[in-house]
Amino acid sequence: MKLLITGATGLIGSELVRQSVIDPDIEEIILLVRHPSEIVHPKITTVQHTDFLNYSPAKDYFKEADAIIWCLGISQTQVSRKKYEIITYDYLQACVRFCEVIHPSIRFIFVSGDGADRTGKSNVLFKRIKGKAENELLYSALKDFFIVRPDAVNPKHKNKKAPFAYKLVYPLFSLIERFSPGHIIWSDVLGRALVSLAKNGNEKNTLENIELRELGK
Repeated sequence: MKLLITGATGLIGSELVRQSVIDPDIEEIILLVRHPSEIVHPKITTVQHTDFLNYSPAKDYFKEADAIIWCLGISQTQVSRKKYEIITYDYLQACVRFCEVIHPSIRFIFVSGDGADRTGKSNVLFKRIKGKAENELLYSALKDFFIVRPDAVNPKHKNKKAPFAYKLVYPLFSLIERFSPGHIIWSDVLGRALVSLAKNGNEKNTLENIELRELGK
């Protein structure tokens, strides 16, 4: 199986790459990235790409892929409201539109987030824009897609690119997992859940955190 990954250098994406490398069913891992991943392996093909509103230069890689896992994203605390919407929604919309034309049968997996609001009424930017992005898939011409909503992702491997605010809460994760385990998911568990979806699909098109924990354990 050939798997295309965006956001492969982020917290979730980098762990997904690790889990894809050790899965014998994944033959090739195509990384669509601005900067090369620190993970090096014979399975990995790195495609340096700068314009995430235009995927034409990577057309051949999209045609070859059996599935795409969209991990590209950024914390709303790191950029302006407008830039956050461009990265979270516009980039995804452009990719979905491209896949509809170039490879409509591709399996598309979108890493959204807990609490994403498809009604567009939330006062929380993250929830509103993630929900808008989910709707882009739900009303697209793509038929084979899955939306995953992880909650707090506890990194198995520390990520240098994690937002400062996120690093501050790392010590609290053990407490949250002890008293409210349903709100935590380890990055390797999430990575395995994503690989499983890419390979096997699921009867549901939207999976919440607790379901991802079960799928990836």
